[in-house]
Amino acid sequence: IIVSLSDCEYFDQLIPAVKDASREGRGHQLLHSLGQFSEDRESEIEKICNTNHHEFTASVDQLLRVREGTTALTSDILGLNQSIQSSTENLAAQKRALVESRLIRQNIDDSAQALNDCLEVLRLANHVHDLLAKKSHYAALRALDELQIVHLREVDKYQIADMVQKSVPATQRMIADAVMTDLNTWLFRIRETSQFLGEVAFYAIEQRRSRQRERAEKLDYLASFKLNSAIELVSDENVEFNILDNDDVQVDFTPLFECLHIHNALGQIEKFRADYAATRRQQKELLIPASITLIDPEESSLSELLEGIAGFAIVEKATMKKAPGLRSSADVDELWESMCQKAIALISQSLPEVNNAEMLLKIKGIVALFIQTIESWGYQVRALDSFLLTLFGRYAELLKRRFSDDFQEIVLTDDYMPMPINNLEEYEKVVNVSWYTPDKAHDELKFPCVLPFSQMYPLCCIDIRNFLNQFYFFSDDHFQQPKVIDETLKTSLDELLSEKVCQSLVERLKSQYLGQIVQILINLEHFEIACQELEQLLTAARTSSSIGGGVVLTATEKFRSSKKTAEKRIFELVNSKIDDLVDTAEYDWTAHYSQREPSNYMQTLTQYLSNIMMTVLLGLPTEIKELIYFDALSHAANKTLSLPLDPEVKRINTNGVAALATDVKYLSDFVETLENPILQQTLDELRQSVALMQSDNSDEYYDVSTRNKKYGRVDALNGPLLLEKFFYINLDHQGRK
Repeated sequence: IIVSLSDCEYFDQLIPAVKDASREGRGHQLLHSLGQFSEDRESEIEKICNTNHHEFTASVDQLLRVREGTTALTSDILGLNQSIQSSTENLAAQKRALVESRLIRQNIDDSAQALNDCLEVLRLANHVHDLLAKKSHYAALRALDELQIVHLREVDKYQIADMVQKSVPATQRMIADAVMTDLNTWLFRIRETSQFLGEVAFYAIEQRRSRQRERAEKLDYLASFKLNSAIELVSDENVEFNILDNDDVQVDFTPLFECLHIHNALGQIEKFRADYAATRRQQKELLIPASITLIDPEESSLSELLEGIAGFAIVEKATMKKAPGLRSSADVDELWESMCQKAIALISQSLPEVNNAEMLLKIKGIVALFIQTIESWGYQVRALDSFLLTLFGRYAELLKRRFSDDFQEIVLTDDYMPMPINNLEEYEKVVNVSWYTPDKAHDELKFPCVLPFSQMYPLCCIDIRNFLNQFYFFSDDHFQQPKVIDETLKTSLDELLSEKVCQSLVERLKSQYLGQIVQILINLEHFEIACQELEQLLTAARTSSSIGGGVVLTATEKFRSSKKTAEKRIFELVNSKIDDLVDTAEYDWTAHYSQREPSNYMQTLTQYLSNIMMTVLLGLPTEIKELIYFDALSHAANKTLSLPLDPEVKRINTNGVAALATDVKYLSDFVETLENPILQQTLDELRQSVALMQSDNSDEYYDVSTRNKKYGRVDALNGPLLLEKFFYINLDHQGRK
């Protein structure tokens, strides 16, 4: 501690020493040591002072003088300090005033800048509303974004920033609501325009059809390419027509784009998609009426429905192309399928009220135009193509019903007489519409003349041709089922010819009038020829996609078999007449004198056969006439032979046989005049039976070799019976003699 160089060191060492002395109980010792040290130091100082007293005194005097000077200087300094302090206070006051002025000015500048910034914010906020009023919705949204991102940050420490910031969502909703209002207005106008847009689209397809037909007329191979095919599209690509922007209709998608951009910017694009899809579904429901009528003469109800659907669908496809992210293919296809099914259901519901084939053909034309229009925009039309089959089925049914009635009326009202022709013009008309090959050239004809068939045949031919044409009319423009047309036409034509023509003619064979039956037979002959021609015509008209092989009509065989029925009916009537005539025969089998002239019934019979061949049967083909002759003569011979074989005839004498032989000779002479040797065979049994009864040696019949030679056609049972009757009478006569 004693050797410490400084007070700090001294105290630093003293404190621990005091603590140690107090702790060890040596405090008195420490105090004694410190007192001894103090006394030593005082003695040392006193010794030093006594040694240098004069110098010390001089120093003290000098120090006093210095002190006086210092005191004076201190007074001056204090005075100067007081003066400086007074000046400093004034300067400080001025400085404070300057600082305060500068601060006030800065505050004023800051306030002015803040005010200007706030005014700019308010101006932009008002500008947003002005843009909304001007319907500049996207510009208003951009201005609102600028206000929020840039200008509000500059005044974020002011309350106005919070107020404006809190109003931003409301302003955004105002913009969204305003743009949705405009979009709804646009959608309403689109809905109102859809029908007219569809009408314009239909017109454009009609124009394309016309151009395609013109090209097909110039180049035949183009006729095989349908509308909307790749070849047709390439051929028509030089004609530009925008359905959505033309002289008649303009569809501006700007409101939709603006609404889409705004909702995208607001981060509400998904909500907008959902709202837009819901709105379009509602509009679709409003587009489809509860019912339509198909019997409107102008088909306006159906046209308006399909035009409206077409316009709606076109807008949907255009929206997909112009705004790819807004409408998905699944949504658009779902809407289309829904509209398509409802349209089909409405048409099907009203279809039973259509009872006119021409009207149904017009309906099909409208539906086909609708299909081609929709197909050109990339929609699937399988359901509509299938529906065309339903329309075709109804069309075929109506055609069959109408032509069935026509055929029925023709058959019922026909006079069944050969058709008279008065001049060449009339002749050519009949020949051109009928399947008939004249047997004479035009220059060999003499008018008036008659054609072999009755008037019903050319009338039915006309109806058949019309029936074929009207069936194929359905395939015009658009019909993807040519096989169905071919098969349905064949079936329907078969039914009409078989049931309504052939069957009706067969039913009229019940008539007792031979001339009518003959005419029916002639008509059946020509209808069979017509069926054969129709088979070739239908085969040639078949499309390449139809089943191969020729067309075979069952009506052909039906007419052929009906001809046999008609021939049998002719045989029945002729034979019935022959029966009536032969039944009038009055043979006296036991006459007392011989009869030199043929019987009246035989003369009448031959006259009858001659007359019907020259009149009623004249128009029949030669082979049929010969067959009728053969059957009639065979029947006449059998009927005549049955007279002597009658069980009631018990006796026959030579005069009775002579009378019968005279009639047989008369009939044979008549047959010889026909110049057909085959017909002579019909009388062989009759002639041989008479010869047997007139034979002088009846035992020859029992000689097999002689019998086969002279009486080979005589029935083995009838011969003995005739001989028995003849011989019995002769024996009795000889006995009486």
